[in-house]
Amino acid sequence: MIIYVSGGVRSGKSRFAQELALQRSANPVYIATAKIWDDDFAKRVQMHRNERGPEWTLFERERDLHLLPLESRNAVIDCVTLWLTNLWMEHGQSIEQTLTAFKSEIDALSRIDATLIIISNEIGMGVHPETEMGRKFADLQGWANQYVAAKADQAVFMVSGLPLQLK
Repeated sequence: MIIYVSGGVRSGKSRFAQELALQRSANPVYIATAKIWDDDFAKRVQMHRNERGPEWTLFERERDLHLLPLESRNAVIDCVTLWLTNLWMEHGQSIEQTLTAFKSEIDALSRIDATLIIISNEIGMGVHPETEMGRKFADLQGWANQYVAAKADQAVFMVSGLPLQLK
């Protein structure tokens, strides 16, 4: 089962997803897809770590999430944006190659008997990117989000800490 949770920055996505995972399991999994690029981002990652208790199993993985031991587990994947960034850099900023690789990973994850709560950002709803690369990534993010939402059994959009059920 895939539960897709999207929204803007600081919309409450991670909190909502973590609470949902804890309702479904006493020992959920947290999959962090981030590559730590600088000190500020390291602080943000640490803040997220501090929010979770010892009941969580943590996997830090930038790609090939489907290879993790997720069978019969409840897992939060946080987040599509950072995961896509990793694939984007690996594929030389090619939208087509990145999207193909991402879709393959989502397809592989959907075949696992697990509940996967996949978090993503709606980056196209905010400020329009100034750079060509930023605009291309916003397009990529939008197409990736559409793909996950289509595959999802449930979809939730977070606004100001409130969940709106989409599907």
